[in-house]
Amino acid sequence: MPLAALALNCTLKASGESSTDAMIAVLEQAFGEHDVSIAETVRIAAHDVKPGVTSDEGDGDAWPAIREKILAADILIFGTPIWMGQISSVAKRVLERLDAFLSETDDQGRMPSYGKVAVAAIVGNEDGAHWSSSQIFQSLNDVGFTIPAVAACYWVGEAMGSTDFKDLEKTPANVRETAAMVASNAAHLAALLKAKPYPG
Repeated sequence: MPLAALALNCTLKASGESSTDAMIAVLEQAFGEHDVSIAETVRIAAHDVKPGVTSDEGDGDAWPAIREKILAADILIFGTPIWMGQISSVAKRVLERLDAFLSETDDQGRMPSYGKVAVAAIVGNEDGAHWSSSQIFQSLNDVGFTIPAVAACYWVGEAMGSTDFKDLEKTPANVRETAAMVASNAAHLAALLKAKPYPG
């Protein structure tokens, strides 16, 4: 069965070049090897996503449309930069909005995200990739997403350095290798869950 992915770019920039986009592109190429296409990359900062923990925070809230795209995909690629050693404030807002899934269960107690796989794309010029992935994965698992083995593809530059991932002349081999494993595991798991959903 064909699989579709949606990428969320939680950069702080509403527009312009983004290292998070560059990392998502690495994963997009890797997912292509498994016939998984990224339907779209949604840059959250370019939309008026209101603060809150419901699926619709009222007039002008851009989240309901983004939520529909998340639920239409089999795989969620959660992209974020590292700021001050942790995920971006934009990424935290997304996780807060996904909290609504806890109260949106079906008759079997399954949240809307059940059967959907999530992976992470993380970039930064400082330490914090492991801490960031732990924040992302615990939160996404709490709201019903399934996390595959080797689910994070990340790159962090030299401490106090000035080189961004998007400025590298070529993608480091270990990043490409990790992306290949992330894509392979996520595609495999998503296909299994699509064929045989959780019973609840």
